Amino acid sequence: MTQSPEAKYRLNYQAPGFKIHTTELNFHLDDNHTEVVNRMDIERLSDELALQLDGENLQLVGVAINGKTLAESEFSISDKHLIIHEVPERFELLVETLIDPAGNTSLEGLYKSAGTFCTQCEAEGFRKITYYLDRPDVLSVFTTTVNATRAEHPYLLANGNPIAEHNSGDRHSVTWHDPHPKPAYLFALVAGDFDLLEDSFTTKEDREVLLQVFVDKGNLPRAKHAMASLINAMKWDESRFNLIYDLDIYMIVAVDFFNMGAMENKGLNIFNSKYVLADSETATDQDFLNVESVIGHEYFHNWTGNRITCRDWFQLSLKEGLTVFRDQEFSADLGMRAVNRIQDARIIRTHQFEEDSGPMAHPIRPDRVVEMNNFYTVTVYNKGAEVIRMLHTLLGEATFQKGMALYVERHDGQAVTCEDFVKAMEDAGGIDLVQFRNWYSQAGTPRVTVSEAYDADQKTYSLKLTQSTPATPGQQEKHPFHIPLRVEFVDSSNNPLTLNLAGQTSPISILELKEQTHEFRFENVTSKPIAGLLADFSAPVRLDFERPESELLAIIAGCSDPFLRWDAVQQIYLAAIKQAIEGESAVRMPEQLVSVLQQELANPDTDAAMNALLLQIPGEEAVSQEYEVIPVEEICRAVAELRLAMAQSLKAQLMLAWERIDLTSNALTSEAIAKRMLGNTALGYLALLNDEKSVTEVLLAQFNAAGNMTLQFGALHAAVHANHLSAPQLLNEFAEQWHGNTLVMDKWLAVQATAPISGSVGAVRALTEHSAFNWGNPNRIYSLLASFTHNLGQLHQRSGEGYEFVIAAIKRLNNSNPQVASRLLSPLLKWRRLPTTQQTKLKSELLGLSRLDNLAPDLYEKVNQTLTDN
Repeated sequence: MTQSPEAKYRLNYQAPGFKIHTTELNFHLDDNHTEVVNRMDIERLSDELALQLDGENLQLVGVAINGKTLAESEFSISDKHLIIHEVPERFELLVETLIDPAGNTSLEGLYKSAGTFCTQCEAEGFRKITYYLDRPDVLSVFTTTVNATRAEHPYLLANGNPIAEHNSGDRHSVTWHDPHPKPAYLFALVAGDFDLLEDSFTTKEDREVLLQVFVDKGNLPRAKHAMASLINAMKWDESRFNLIYDLDIYMIVAVDFFNMGAMENKGLNIFNSKYVLADSETATDQDFLNVESVIGHEYFHNWTGNRITCRDWFQLSLKEGLTVFRDQEFSADLGMRAVNRIQDARIIRTHQFEEDSGPMAHPIRPDRVVEMNNFYTVTVYNKGAEVIRMLHTLLGEATFQKGMALYVERHDGQAVTCEDFVKAMEDAGGIDLVQFRNWYSQAGTPRVTVSEAYDADQKTYSLKLTQSTPATPGQQEKHPFHIPLRVEFVDSSNNPLTLNLAGQTSPISILELKEQTHEFRFENVTSKPIAGLLADFSAPVRLDFERPESELLAIIAGCSDPFLRWDAVQQIYLAAIKQAIEGESAVRMPEQLVSVLQQELANPDTDAAMNALLLQIPGEEAVSQEYEVIPVEEICRAVAELRLAMAQSLKAQLMLAWERIDLTSNALTSEAIAKRMLGNTALGYLALLNDEKSVTEVLLAQFNAAGNMTLQFGALHAAVHANHLSAPQLLNEFAEQWHGNTLVMDKWLAVQATAPISGSVGAVRALTEHSAFNWGNPNRIYSLLASFTHNLGQLHQRSGEGYEFVIAAIKRLNNSNPQVASRLLSPLLKWRRLPTTQQTKLKSELLGLSRLDNLAPDLYEKVNQTLTDN
């Protein structure tokens, strides 16, 4: 780069020097020459006479103050700003610009793809539309007029309520008014031709709200689940949080070209089509659950993000962590709470823990940012949600809701900080959360080491807990966290126990670790208990607690908490994998666990979803978290051996589990989803028994189950990942059947990119030439290339072929869509933890990337951080 991007620091925050009371936007849409007229009512709040507005890739047509056109000497323009040298205290500013939506491949700002005009303004995309104070703490009341050709763009949408329409020749316009002040990042505009699904919702205040879901032509039947999910979300937010929708209309638009999953723009949510379109023929059960979750997430932002927004982008977790927690609770209340919680924990322990241990480690409230797009991370979102959940654990539901109500009462219509939220919780609960705030300011994953002692004579039992957090970039020293640890106890006969801490009369269920080391002592304990720590995954920490397999089996048999049972099984699997790796021996199948699983699977009355989770062994990426230097080939070998051993040991029971699937049912009840979940898991193991005729028959029977994508794709996934002899045939049949459906073909791309078989690099490279792939569409890139970056064995081949392939793709995307390119880069940042051969090759590729001319800030920040971090 000719000039390195500059970092911004949270502590350097300064309040805006200007307030924009109202913003009136007029768009005359054209593919390459869209005219944007921006009229602002601005008030100066400081002594600063100059006004600096943000703007990128704009062609300035004219500037006027209070109706007077400014001379060129009265303002200046750079690549990033429009600076007006002197402005009055209160004035009307008119700015006219031209932009090129069709040429905007970054999919930020206003762009046109697949015939539709669309915007994406979070975090800093509005500055690509017009010159503005593009920061979240500048809130304005927006009125937007959209003008376009009527034939091509019959629907013209923007934020708020529609207040006027006008026709003129072959063009027409619609004016929208949003009465709620909002920052520019929440602005939205869509113009196109769609199919429309409508419904309505009556709020508890008796306001009738028109609900509209816009989808591409022909996709209307696949929008019904999204509409049902929206109505469920509106009902749930009223009943659980007492938060009520506040406009006359709520719109969702599904588009194919979108960098993110969805965007919560006020009253006009723009969605990636993969999180709207779903029917049983083309969407899996998980797709249905994802649609429900994301629809809920964006709706819940109406209060936690829109009505109360962020003061600055360092506070992103204020809205995202809180709203992820809310959408997790929504999904749990409506569906399978135990399954959801375990899946949430798996994301943290696999992906977020890795981020916490890498060069881009950051607190959920970062202190330093170069490119804001890089901080839409699992740390800010998912760990942020875990921090909110810990507050909920400490306060309880009733007090947490009291804190939410206080937060809304204090800050409605404001741009605030994470501190404002914690203070509301602190005041509502009457508790001291000073130490808890370390979760907002410190990066890294705390490690809690556990030792125990039992005194039979004194009838006392003690748990000694010690916490430590490794150094992370910019943070060498760490203060102790406030860690709530939910706990369950069982005896050696697998019966539940209730224990009292010394000096207390009530049984304990939560241990609060605040010091570096604390010993919890229990009295009147008649036999040595078995402690299940971290029930419900009550804190995002690593737990070091060495114990015999017999105690883990007791937790599986006796504990009521699903996470504890699942985690105990994971520990047994992990021990077997690590023993095989470190002993350079074959995997030893844990016989007692096999016996437990055989009993669970043989009983048709056990929880099918829980059994599916108990069968799922840690993946290669999860196992890699256990090592300072990742033994790539050894991990892949051991995981593959354990999977085969599971298939061989449990074959009869797995077949029984599979036979309980109803191949003719498309029901979306929890029971039906659970049975398909277990059946697909069982089939994944059975497919490894490659030469058995009965397995091939089962695979083909499930693949050909009519009208159910969960079953069809489950069979395809099982065959491809087992390298089953039927895999080529099923891949061809699947592609022939679904070649016209891009979202279904994304599954076809991903299943091949993640296959743990040799030759994947060449296969994935060849797929970039397939008609199902499109370099201009983020979904296609995520499905194929991003999926491949999580294929541990194939990405990290000793030849370095995987690195060459991914870095070449990143270079190609650097100019067209750097945000997507940056996401591909993240899995390569752990190069220092690889064996010497892979480390050398990957470092060389990263150095080559760092020298690329005009390297985008999204990539510059990450590659610079990983190459300089020690």
